[in-house]
Amino acid sequence: MQPGRIEKEQLRFRSYIKVRRVTEADIGAVYQIASSVGKSDKDSTQGFLVDDYASQPDYYMEKFTALAQRLDHFYVAENVSSSTKPLVVGFLMAYTRDQWLEDNPDWIDEVKWHPLFDQERLNSFVVVDKTAIRAHLTGHGIGSELYKRLIADIRPKGITTIMAETIISPIPNFASLAFRKKQQYTLAGVRYEPYLGEMYTDLIYFKDIAGVAVDKG
Repeated sequence: MQPGRIEKEQLRFRSYIKVRRVTEADIGAVYQIASSVGKSDKDSTQGFLVDDYASQPDYYMEKFTALAQRLDHFYVAENVSSSTKPLVVGFLMAYTRDQWLEDNPDWIDEVKWHPLFDQERLNSFVVVDKTAIRAHLTGHGIGSELYKRLIADIRPKGITTIMAETIISPIPNFASLAFRKKQQYTLAGVRYEPYLGEMYTDLIYFKDIAGVAVDKG
């Protein structure tokens, strides 16, 4: 397929994507997507979530249900093509500053901040904790559509800083790093996190959205 043809196909597919807040009825689909990219075997090139969701389905279903009720910014991307039944194809979970620090009270102190990072940004931010897309639909801009909705919702609240973590050790998430580059994130710091007997290394990125045009859909 020619490059121009690929771009047209991607744009046509994205025209069928609707991003909305998650509902309890979506939890099964959210869990299914998380399980497809959060497995015991991690693929650095395809991207992954850290947890092994298939290992404890009841626990993670309950956790997603609780987060759907609690988080201000938990979205699903839905394929609403008239030729098919609406299908959830991806999701994004983001925490406000207060929500993030409630769950991770020592996070700000644990991060080794880059000397050029303006720590005044830590007074107001959101953290994108998880973004996941159905494996066969990556590369169609679904993640970008989810971020557009997040930005449209937080800008009116005066929030102009989005934070996100990307794992580089023990298994580097190259797909996540590529997405950070595509979305023009800037390195803000690094954090070392013990997890299941191993020490994980997370790069902390931020994006200034003060000048980003808001797509009101």
